[in-house]
Amino acid sequence: MNPILATWPLLLGMGILMLGAGLQSTLLGVRATIEAFPTPVTGLIMSCYYVGYLVGTRLAPQLLRRVGPVRVFATLAALASVASLVHGAWVRPGPWALMRLLSGICFAGIYVVAESWLNHRASSTNRGRLLAIYMLILYVGLGGAQFLLLISSPQSVESFMLVSALISAAMVPIVASAQEVAPAAVPQRVRFRDLYRDSPLGVVAVAFSGMISSIIFSMGPVYARLSGLGTRGVAEFMAVSIFAAVLTQYPVGKLSDRLDRRTVIASVCALATLLAVAIEAFGPLSRIVFLALAALFSGAVLTLYSLSVSHVNDKLQPSQMVAASSRLLLINGTAAAFGPVIAGALMAAFGTRAYFGTLAALTATLTLFDLWRKLRGGPVPESRKGPFINTRELVASAGLDPAPVAGAEPLDPSP
Repeated sequence: MNPILATWPLLLGMGILMLGAGLQSTLLGVRATIEAFPTPVTGLIMSCYYVGYLVGTRLAPQLLRRVGPVRVFATLAALASVASLVHGAWVRPGPWALMRLLSGICFAGIYVVAESWLNHRASSTNRGRLLAIYMLILYVGLGGAQFLLLISSPQSVESFMLVSALISAAMVPIVASAQEVAPAAVPQRVRFRDLYRDSPLGVVAVAFSGMISSIIFSMGPVYARLSGLGTRGVAEFMAVSIFAAVLTQYPVGKLSDRLDRRTVIASVCALATLLAVAIEAFGPLSRIVFLALAALFSGAVLTLYSLSVSHVNDKLQPSQMVAASSRLLLINGTAAAFGPVIAGALMAAFGTRAYFGTLAALTATLTLFDLWRKLRGGPVPESRKGPFINTRELVASAGLDPAPVAGAEPLDPSP
């Protein structure tokens, strides 16, 4: 049977789910500013998602083996749907933080189940194409979700009901068609200290990419709203950031296959630093110029995770790559939990300019660390350099994709 036809319920359901998840993330940032939540509090609330995300990536594989994918998916999607309604019913920092934590756990589990099913359905001859279609649908859903803000007022409970309805609707095709998946394989273990010893730049860049992208996805809507943009402006700002990253992943990745990846990482970070500084130094800018610079910035920095993982894997044996991806995702997610807290505190102290100021400081620091590492060692030999791994940075860093690198088996959750 054609693999696309065999997996269309999954693709349809995940596309609908991404509409709900993407809307929820932006909606919470906008609503928090309307309710005059202190910016550091908003950052802390948004960080709870990434804490839940880390918990979910550890729990989901165990639940998957014990009770099966269908029941795990249905349970977690139902809880995520309830969490969105609680957001609308109790607009207070405490309940929101708890529900963000719960949402992170639920979405982590949902994606482990979905991608386990997808990998089980795929074969070595069609896995790349199937995952490319899958990721395209997720990207389009996440970007398109931003414009749902235009049809539902962030100040109304109906907007949270729409999120709940989309998450619930996503269950229908997936639960109706889901089948049992293969049990998780046990990969060769890789320790954190071994990863850093083999690739210091790769590990540090993975951590920095987590902080950078979590700031973009969690605090981007807050920055846009506090800068005076209306609901339409916030939607445009987030949408161009997401769609720009879709366009840059492949060409930047192909360039890194031909050049020293350290050079590409340093160039991407340096360009992003200049763009972030330009946005603040030459503001206020016209709407078109501002959106263009913001798109270029996000298109650059949201390639960092893929570049970093590819650089790490250049130093590893094939048998280590699956376990290494689990460790790198843990590093990325842990760092992501700190990003919104740091940005929120700095924005409260220095105003909205601290948003791009914080991002510029992170990219500039990574640029300097990259150049320092280049002075201490040569590039990876061409004979050991693997192809670019287009890991799902855009969705992963939004806290929506905790599964392993495309094509890998589900990960063993044990430490």
